[in-house]
Amino acid sequence: MLGRKERDQLELFITGTLRQLVPDEHVLARVDRVLDLSWLREEVSDCYCMNDGRPGIDPEAAVRLMLAGLLTGIIHDRKLMREAQVNIAIRWFAGYGLHEQLPHHSSLTRIRQRWGEERFRRIFKRTVEACLKAKIATAEVVHIDASLIRANVSWDSLTEQHVVDVLSENQSEDERKARQSGKYKKVCTTDPDATMATNARNRRLEPAYKQHTAVDDKVGVILDVAVTTGQTNEGEMIEPQVDEVEAITGIDIKVVTADAGYAYAKVYGALERRGIDALIPAKAEPIKSRVPLRRFRYDAKNDILKCPRGRILRPARPIKHGRFFYSKAKDCTRCPLKGDCLSKGRANKAVVVGDHYPALLRARRRRERWSKQDRHLYQRHRWRSEGFHGEAKTWHGLARAIRRGLPNMKIQAYLTAAAINLKRLATAFLALILSWIVPYSAFAASERAVARILTRGP
Repeated sequence: MLGRKERDQLELFITGTLRQLVPDEHVLARVDRVLDLSWLREEVSDCYCMNDGRPGIDPEAAVRLMLAGLLTGIIHDRKLMREAQVNIAIRWFAGYGLHEQLPHHSSLTRIRQRWGEERFRRIFKRTVEACLKAKIATAEVVHIDASLIRANVSWDSLTEQHVVDVLSENQSEDERKARQSGKYKKVCTTDPDATMATNARNRRLEPAYKQHTAVDDKVGVILDVAVTTGQTNEGEMIEPQVDEVEAITGIDIKVVTADAGYAYAKVYGALERRGIDALIPAKAEPIKSRVPLRRFRYDAKNDILKCPRGRILRPARPIKHGRFFYSKAKDCTRCPLKGDCLSKGRANKAVVVGDHYPALLRARRRRERWSKQDRHLYQRHRWRSEGFHGEAKTWHGLARAIRRGLPNMKIQAYLTAAAINLKRLATAFLALILSWIVPYSAFAASERAVARILTRGP
């Protein structure tokens, strides 16, 4: 029989709550079961006057609105508040009834400015603590990676740091050499914190930030997030990030995995000092000479180098991240490798050896003997850390900065990581409750049926 639906809706009053209108499997309904912001009001109380002025927006409601936007893929405040006007799930999640007026979108901007980035980092840390308490993160095997985030600027805002004509008239010889070496690059006038960077040699430079992330191996909980300008090298961030993860979790890390972009001697040395096993594929030594550095044997006990002919090179002049080792001119005068080994015009050999060079040599030997478990962990690194970046960019708007400035970019990164951690926690909570209510076969049969069973549980 052909049905008919009357479009006139005459109901003015309904019994029940907005929660009854939100599907049980909706992401906001699932996250609400594990989200606890009861501590937030006291945390931000020093940002408000307690006995004067108009009542502000409830802190928990403001954060819930921000999280609702990220969880549903609505990242801009204007669009979020327009959607919240008609979206019952967002209204219920933030605590607003159908008859209540929602805040203006600019109120969320002022709240972020007033609270500052550190308070949003504490919100993220609370999600990490909740995941550790729920035992869905162990912080023993950590995957570390970095990803570029495009700044919220246009190409028209890019300009050179100095005008060429002014430079040609006023710059010194040293400045001209610096310009030729690449010191003067394009900068962004609308967002000076964003720097030019690229993730591949065959791609153009773009104004960007860089997010450094530590992900737990068990279910992909984000343990730490750090945001820097796009030009920051990954190797400079791994050591402080490891320290931060251990400070947040209170657990000593056993294994750290990272890609070849972190394969520096200082990284291997820093992890060795902490007793951490580094699963980082060492790069092959670049061969720029007919007698490369790998043919020189380093004696760590005596701190000397031995050339292929057995002559000794001793350390002399320190430089940044290393030292020069020199041979004696008389040792090189009659050496049969002199033509291949010495640069034109030199009488003796000079070799630069980086700090923690023995750790790099051990890492190269270790890479050749990776066990099956080592290869398995490194494979998990790819879909744990890189999978997080893909998830954050595809579903939660982290492919591009929403606002300008490094503090705003940090707040966006902290809230995105917190939202993803809450999703992980909600999934674990669902599985735990269902293990008490239904057998495993029923749990695996239908996720929608499982969510409905959960709402009827204790």
